[in-house]
Amino acid sequence: MEPQEIREGFLVKKGTLLNSWRAVWVVLSEDGVDFYKKKTDRSPKGMIPLKGATLSSPCQDFVKRTLVFKITTEKKQDHFFQASHVEERELWVKDIKRAITCLEGGKKFARKSTRRSIRLPETVNLAALYTEMKNQDDGVKELKLEQQNRVFNHCFTGATVVDWLISKEKARNRPEALMLATGLMNEGFLQPAGDLSKEGAESGEQAAFLDDTKALYYFADSGFFCEGYSSDEDVLLKEEFRGNIIKQGCLVKQGHRRKNWKVRKFILRDDPAYIHYYDPAKADDPLGSIHLRGAVVTAVDYVPDAKKKDIDGNLFEIITADETHYFLQAATDQERREWIKAVQMVSKSGK
Repeated sequence: MEPQEIREGFLVKKGTLLNSWRAVWVVLSEDGVDFYKKKTDRSPKGMIPLKGATLSSPCQDFVKRTLVFKITTEKKQDHFFQASHVEERELWVKDIKRAITCLEGGKKFARKSTRRSIRLPETVNLAALYTEMKNQDDGVKELKLEQQNRVFNHCFTGATVVDWLISKEKARNRPEALMLATGLMNEGFLQPAGDLSKEGAESGEQAAFLDDTKALYYFADSGFFCEGYSSDEDVLLKEEFRGNIIKQGCLVKQGHRRKNWKVRKFILRDDPAYIHYYDPAKADDPLGSIHLRGAVVTAVDYVPDAKKKDIDGNLFEIITADETHYFLQAATDQERREWIKAVQMVSKSGK
């Protein structure tokens, strides 16, 4: 019998020979991880056996890259993968760990129930805690703060995090809350923003989270950006990034000039209504943006000038108010429906 496919999707992978990172289509089965150059390829570019393997997450081997996890095979070969956002990384890590555990015990893969039992005092689920902190109604509020002639958007202070942890009874006192906050930072959920917080994170052998009203931090997958006092044109450009992130992930996009299809990381924001797209292998500025106010989005069965061998299935089209057409492909039909629903909501509500 063929191994059961557990999860599939786009991830960024480090080359095994060259120090290059590329977006690949990854398929996790009960006994291994296969990765393909394209989703439509029939033969994998490589295969990673999970029997005897170990998984490290987060992997902090690369200073400029967050959301990386590492699979080390039984033969001590390292494979590095990078997700597009925290929740995506956690889903991959959870399923890969479960697959490794099942292989070790000779059991059939089965996801554990997501129903939570009463939390033991010594058990802390940082991923769940991070989700609570990001709750827009009851979590840590993201603010626009000024410091040393710079404006930090979508951030908060270290003291605010500690206060929130105590107020929500996640910690009994400030030292205990500080330990939790440090754990969140070391796991990559929280990132230092200003000079003071960065000094704390880089000081000594162990990174230190600062319980300080001047130490600034931000959520790893938030809309954080920093700006200095500059021209009106620069401020106008930054306006695009002020909205809350509604949805993010990898999609395949058709280029406007060459009509070729490439994997891009997309971040959808609500107000202003913009979707930005990036090269997922890099942490640079966006390659472009789509203003969604008044846009129309719909599922399509085909793209007029695309070859079927290049792209097939789960397609949708965004037509902007100035009648520019964008063709995109989701990994699954469900993901396509989710993107269409999110874009429709933002196009109507955002400015």
